[in-house]
Amino acid sequence: MELNLLVTELANFLQVGKFQDYCPNGLQVEGRPQVRRIVSGVTASQALIEAAIAADADAILVHHGYFWRGEAAEVTGLKRNRLKRLLTHDLSLLAYHLPLDAHPEVGNNVQLGGVFEWPITRYLDDKNMLPMTMLPQAITLEQLGEHVSSCLGRQALLLGDPQKQVRTVAWCTGAAQSYIQQAVNAGVDVFVSGEVSEQTWHTVCETETAYISAGHHATERYGVQALGQWIAEKYGIEHIYVELDNPV
Repeated sequence: MELNLLVTELANFLQVGKFQDYCPNGLQVEGRPQVRRIVSGVTASQALIEAAIAADADAILVHHGYFWRGEAAEVTGLKRNRLKRLLTHDLSLLAYHLPLDAHPEVGNNVQLGGVFEWPITRYLDDKNMLPMTMLPQAITLEQLGEHVSSCLGRQALLLGDPQKQVRTVAWCTGAAQSYIQQAVNAGVDVFVSGEVSEQTWHTVCETETAYISAGHHATERYGVQALGQWIAEKYGIEHIYVELDNPV
């Protein structure tokens, strides 16, 4: 498939134009004009680039790409090394941040809800970034944490009384800990995200909303896999997801 056509199709599918983001969404580094094999991963790290080269891929598809707002503009150090490998091997880099978080079919949030078997009952915002669910019955925060940990294969951090009875859960993947206030305002029992900040603990202590930090990487593995699979099924392009563990 032609690279430019794929970029256009993805922009339409993910509705990229609706988002004011912290980075460019779409084609960040241009490689060879035809795409037959894509390697995907959460972040465009050096390790993912090397995996794509080893797989003889034509393009890399990620959630976390390059050129973030506020980062140094100079092409030195890590940035130089990564870009050199991409350009030397004629590899394209496609990155989708907020559009991939919010997409109703392949988005990180809806995909994570599927992993947890949490049907979305409604959204707490107008951008589909804060889904919530109602569990079939009340369970303890500790039991919910065990379920999250089991599904993701890593130990989640619980903030709140482990024996607290919970039934309503809201979530947003990645570094969305600041959204806990919207969960508090909605009266949600638990808010789940990837990372945690110092002030999150005080919010938990001073409200009725508990918090689960489940890992930034761990919560954002599923959107890019679903998007890669969508590309493979729709356009016949081979897709390989590469899991590079990250403790954060």
